[in-house]
Amino acid sequence: MFDFSFQLTGEYVAFFILAVCIIAGAVLMISFNKVIHMVVSLAFAFIGLAGMYVLLNAEFLAFVQVLIYAGAISILMIFGIMMTKHDQVDEDVRRPWHEGIVAVGCLALFGILFYAIRSTTFPTANWTPPKDNTLEIGKLLYTEHVIPFELMSVLLTVAFIGAIVLAKREAD
Repeated sequence: MFDFSFQLTGEYVAFFILAVCIIAGAVLMISFNKVIHMVVSLAFAFIGLAGMYVLLNAEFLAFVQVLIYAGAISILMIFGIMMTKHDQVDEDVRRPWHEGIVAVGCLALFGILFYAIRSTTFPTANWTPPKDNTLEIGKLLYTEHVIPFELMSVLLTVAFIGAIVLAKREAD
């Protein structure tokens, strides 16, 4: 039913190493108690995702992933943590059955996704990637998608101004 034959290449090895990095970063992010450790593990997952983009020949997206998410968003989260007050309220409510239900749910989700991916026949396309990904993304961004691009810049500017207003109000 399933054909598991494949040739072990460097691309497969890199894929599995990056997949382990992404999964480990995500699991550690939700497992840690200190927020700084959470941000570092999330940045680790972001860098693994950038490596996946490199494997998909999307170098521009990999660069943006490292620059924006692993760099700027992580630093922004660290500054947000440093500027806010954190009271050490330790709520240690243990539910012994909670972890078991989560494990069963994760295994069920993995099984469903594994079955769906293996039983789906993906169509083959006669598409050839462009020689310069960055040029094609720039053309699309400034022609077809210029309005959402500008709306996103306005939204980010409003969020930045709101963060400054909130920080200034706390200081007073």
